[in-house]
Amino acid sequence: MIRTFLAAFVVMIASAAGAQTQQPGAAQDLVWIQIEAQPNLAAINEALRRRSADLQDVNGFDLDSSGWYVVALGPYEAENAVEILSRLRRDGRIPRDSYIAGSEEYQRQIWPVGSNLLTDIAAASKPEAQNTADTAQEPVQDPDQQIAAIKPDPQPEPLPEPEAMDETPREARASEAQLTRDERAQLQIALAWAGFYQGRIDAAFGAGTRRSMANWQSENQFEATGILTTMQRVELLRQYNAVLDGMDMRLVSDPKAGIEMQVPLGVVKFARYEPPFAHFDTTGDIPARVLMISQEGTQDTLFGLYDIMQTLEIVPQNGPRERKGDSFTLVGEDARVISHTEARFQNGEIKGFTLIWPAGDEERRSRVLGLMQDSFTRTEGVLDPAAGANDAQSIDLVSGLEIRKPLFSRSGFYVDGQGTVVTTSEIVGACGRITIEDGQDADIAASDETLGVTVLRPRATLAPLDVAALSDSAPRLQSEVTVAGYSYGGVLGAPSLIHGKVSDVRGLDGQQDVSRLALNALEGDAGGPVIDAGGAVLGMLLPRKQGGRVLPDDVAFAANAAALTRLLSTAGTTPASAMAGAALAPAQMSKRASGMTVLVSCWE
Repeated sequence: MIRTFLAAFVVMIASAAGAQTQQPGAAQDLVWIQIEAQPNLAAINEALRRRSADLQDVNGFDLDSSGWYVVALGPYEAENAVEILSRLRRDGRIPRDSYIAGSEEYQRQIWPVGSNLLTDIAAASKPEAQNTADTAQEPVQDPDQQIAAIKPDPQPEPLPEPEAMDETPREARASEAQLTRDERAQLQIALAWAGFYQGRIDAAFGAGTRRSMANWQSENQFEATGILTTMQRVELLRQYNAVLDGMDMRLVSDPKAGIEMQVPLGVVKFARYEPPFAHFDTTGDIPARVLMISQEGTQDTLFGLYDIMQTLEIVPQNGPRERKGDSFTLVGEDARVISHTEARFQNGEIKGFTLIWPAGDEERRSRVLGLMQDSFTRTEGVLDPAAGANDAQSIDLVSGLEIRKPLFSRSGFYVDGQGTVVTTSEIVGACGRITIEDGQDADIAASDETLGVTVLRPRATLAPLDVAALSDSAPRLQSEVTVAGYSYGGVLGAPSLIHGKVSDVRGLDGQQDVSRLALNALEGDAGGPVIDAGGAVLGMLLPRKQGGRVLPDDVAFAANAAALTRLLSTAGTTPASAMAGAALAPAQMSKRASGMTVLVSCWE
């Protein structure tokens, strides 16, 4: 609508000038029905292809040096054009704001290829050629050839100077009165975007709007009358829409996904289906991406999608997010990208979209997002769960999207009922964010980097299944111990148990706070509890030191319970003391170890 509105502004000016110079004659009675205007060749190509599939007598014209192009039907004799316009409007085959235009309003013909009806009509208007001009159109050629042949004229005819074409304030007020409410509101939006209008977008041109118009006129070297002329409205909207140059916003209808929406095809293109997503990947210098979301489901499916989206790399962790009963909105932003996702559950179907855009380009991103939101329409159909299926699978991918992964993960264990955790000090200074359990944020409460132990306190109170009870006595040499840990960084979803023995109650260099163990542990096990046969926690498994001496694989070390108790005291936590008891059965040991052991993740 805005594009047609812009083109109509320019045409109104040319019409006023042309009407005064028109001479009588048969050729002068030939007119056109203008039905659409577009701001660039790519857009007019698509419009011509679309219109010619449904209508006859379709022509494309270069409007003027402003860069706008139009679709016009004709030519028709003036008396017939009114009837044809009325019939096509009534049948809903052309827009309601289509109108009759004269040949003098167009600069040159660009479609069909090879046609030059403007020249033919002009020649026919001369007395010596009045009865010999042939205005019949050439046969329609292959659409691809027609589109490919539309190129800008390297030397367009010069237009009159703007001053010669502009309106007086009285004429400007008259043309302004013909604007629709939407067109008036659009001018207020453009003035607000330009920084001249701070009022409500109400389509009412009161004192505030008039002042903003005058200020805009002064800023752009026009006389500050407070009433925008037709040419000035064109210029204001041109400035407003300049940010979308190159975006090639087009209405994309995907019957498989059951979604219709505008997509910036100047920077993305359709790539593949990986349910519940239709992927549009970047094509150029702007690293943008678009996802259409389409799947059958319930409210639980919607809530599950909300949770899953937040685990993906395309949705940074910072940013507002909201989940309602039938919809959700997710905004994630970091130094690289801003991601916007919205989806709604309706009639057993979940549909929505995601726009991923580079950070630092907010004006263009917000305009593209607004057009996508305004145009989003649910159509019949939903994406088949098997669409685009292939044999390539990865635990690190969800529907072709990479899952966000921490820098590294270690183990830890609960030491009180509020969720305080003991873990390795490897996380100190290395993490922008620390999480425990299922993404619960935690802060460092105390740390002893010499010992290699850190105490974490969750920001929200947790309810652990089990809590470590620390042993009051030193372990017996060669006694059996069990270490619980997330050996593979949480891939298995539960801690693994490793069995070994106590080799010494001191470190290799005689350290009193460290015990030496005989067991094979992996990197992810560091921070896990070392448990004796009765279920008491003897200490915390320390990470293997890098560099220096290379020790056998079955040599490990643990910070003992007494050292842990002292560090916990500095954090204001008093751990439970273990009571003497009988050895636990394997199933009891597994339940106790799993209940107290927690995954600790370090994020950027």
